[in-house]
Amino acid sequence: MASKPPSGDPVQDAPQVEAPQHAAAGLPAIGHTLKIAQQQMGLRRTVRTLLKVNQKDGFDCPGCAWPEGDKRHVAEFCENGAKAVAEEATLRRVTPAFFAAHPIADLAERSGYWLGQQGRITEPVHLPAGGDRYEPVSWERAFAIIAEELTALDSPDEALFYTSGRTSNEAAFLLQLFAREFGTNNLPDCSNMCHESSGSALTETLGVGKGSVSLEDLHQADLIIVAGQNPGTNHPRMLSALEKAKRAGARVISVNPLPEAGTAKFKNPQTPTGMLKGAALSDLFLQIRIGGDQALFRLLNKLVLDTPGAVDDAFVRDHTHGYEEFAAAARKADWDETLAATGLTRPEIERALEMVLASRRTIVCWAMGLTQHKHAVATIREVVNFLLLRGDIGRPGAGVCPVRGHSNVQGDRTMGIFERPAAAFLDALEKEFGFAPPRHHGLDVVRSIQALRDGRAKVFFAMGGNFVGASPDTEVTEAAMRRARLTVHVSTKLNRSHAVTGTRALILPTLGRTDKDVQKGGKQFVTVEDSMGMVHASRGNLPPASPHLLSEPAIVARMARAVLGAGSATPWEEFERDYATIRDRISRVVPGFEDFNTKIARPGGFTLPHAPRDERRFPTATGKANFTAAPVEYPRVPEGRLLLQTLRSHDQYNTTIYGLDDRYRGIKGGRRVVFVNPADARELGLADGAYTDLVSEWQDGVERRAPGFRVVHYPTARGCAAAYYPETNVLVPLDATADTSNTPASKSVIVRLEQSRPA
Repeated sequence: MASKPPSGDPVQDAPQVEAPQHAAAGLPAIGHTLKIAQQQMGLRRTVRTLLKVNQKDGFDCPGCAWPEGDKRHVAEFCENGAKAVAEEATLRRVTPAFFAAHPIADLAERSGYWLGQQGRITEPVHLPAGGDRYEPVSWERAFAIIAEELTALDSPDEALFYTSGRTSNEAAFLLQLFAREFGTNNLPDCSNMCHESSGSALTETLGVGKGSVSLEDLHQADLIIVAGQNPGTNHPRMLSALEKAKRAGARVISVNPLPEAGTAKFKNPQTPTGMLKGAALSDLFLQIRIGGDQALFRLLNKLVLDTPGAVDDAFVRDHTHGYEEFAAAARKADWDETLAATGLTRPEIERALEMVLASRRTIVCWAMGLTQHKHAVATIREVVNFLLLRGDIGRPGAGVCPVRGHSNVQGDRTMGIFERPAAAFLDALEKEFGFAPPRHHGLDVVRSIQALRDGRAKVFFAMGGNFVGASPDTEVTEAAMRRARLTVHVSTKLNRSHAVTGTRALILPTLGRTDKDVQKGGKQFVTVEDSMGMVHASRGNLPPASPHLLSEPAIVARMARAVLGAGSATPWEEFERDYATIRDRISRVVPGFEDFNTKIARPGGFTLPHAPRDERRFPTATGKANFTAAPVEYPRVPEGRLLLQTLRSHDQYNTTIYGLDDRYRGIKGGRRVVFVNPADARELGLADGAYTDLVSEWQDGVERRAPGFRVVHYPTARGCAAAYYPETNVLVPLDATADTSNTPASKSVIVRLEQSRPA
């Protein structure tokens, strides 16, 4: 049987610390998976549910966006995917009685872990103006409240419509359609906080803001560079792909400030040999200093240019633009500066170069370790330069691979969730629906928070996610949210955002991926797009957690009818009744989705077109792939300070905290830890086990403090430290963002460590 949720918050200020592990998955992963699943779902429900995860006739994992191959394993999920499923398919329930017993002030004092452990929300609830706790509300009244607030705004641009990456294609398309018919492009999304830098760089250089490789390409690669990414925790099923590539002869370079178990050795739990012996994955580990990646790739590019015959001259001549300017800049790369920026040695870089030159098919994978810096876009452009030099775009086994996080974050952007939509998309929307969508740009996440802070935005609507928990500069973000007239969250479970409200607030409980979705038109399914541009169906198989839940498409459709009224010619009721009608409209608006309903009926779905990959055609401003020549940047850290990166523990996914352990890094029973290189700690006078306050330093002079972190001596890169988010989001200034993409620079925060007592 499933266990009850914790009644009180566990103590989190005295974590136990053991030696870090050097292999990922294996028997411990199986044991932990079954333990969590049993606690949340019970045995029978666990079997019924997990056997449908990522199957062609099942549901898409609500965790990461890693793709599946055509041939599926019976257990097509990882440990963290199973945790995500268990949290959603839990038998625990948050009923109106819970809200009656827990006022907002109480919820605000609880940890994110405790909130998430309470279970699925069963009914819509409303926090009235002046109220101290949420109260039950009918769906009809909830939509009327939203309509009251939205129609009272002086401008549609005073409303914000945020989207989490878990949102389906159908719901995302409807939400952007409603927002634009209402009159705004204020469609911030979680991409603004993660891979916006990737999209910005790739759109400019290749013409498509997505990765260019398939799962089969990984299996065919000669060399895979994994930079700024920890797949063992964040995308565990990627380890199987790396293992398969290694068996075929590929070599792997891992570039990261911390050694991670997942890129060292993988004990595949799907095979007896894998569980017992495991397979080494990384052939070379480059322990780079935080933010030194652009300098590394710039020097590698110089060395490739200096090697006779190393450049694919025919590809450069026929398919690229800007080569001469780039080459002139690259040839100025300096060994001494690169070694200072990266913390690497000359032999390490020379060994990497040998592996690069020996490869005919190279893929570079990356995640937040590259995207969340001031110079993130320039760094990713340099990665593109690196691949263009060798002709590694548009051929099998080669290309760019930004590894996305949430399971449909890429699909939401494809559906039009973007504050800066292309004119062609708006033209197609206008032609299909007969209204003139707004043409001026809207607000991204950071600018949305600024607008709330400054009183320029008054209504905040979130389709999933944990906006407050995920955003930077926690105190500023929370104060901004509290200035709103109305905050609305479409959610399956509680999180920090529900405790930080506007004058009025609504929580609208929705179906999850695991739930059956039956509308007037019969049983429905939704679709998602994975990290490699594959679109497939997702069908829940469990009875909904409550008869009072609505699906995401139904919530948007009913909200639109309440707000827009009879003046809207859009068939919102039809969309709610049968999602196939939504897909029909998508097929006429979004390129690549022509004949959507027919293609999605195929088992496994279909692959979206990608011009650089499919045709070596580059839809950029120049009509070719663009080399770029940005100045090399890297963080400069004052003496006595460290450069902090925020990261996840193994027991969390994004801001969802599954438990208080980080098994691979040796942490048990707590999250307020800071990983510091022992040599740095000695210089700062910080013993292992000492407690310290983390204080960030930024040009505005504002003190941002995260108190009570246990110092853990850990083999980080010299001068670098690491600690978990969302606890450390308070240290990230709202205005510290990446150039061009405006993504929060959460991976390069200058901090000083001030000794403290346990919190």
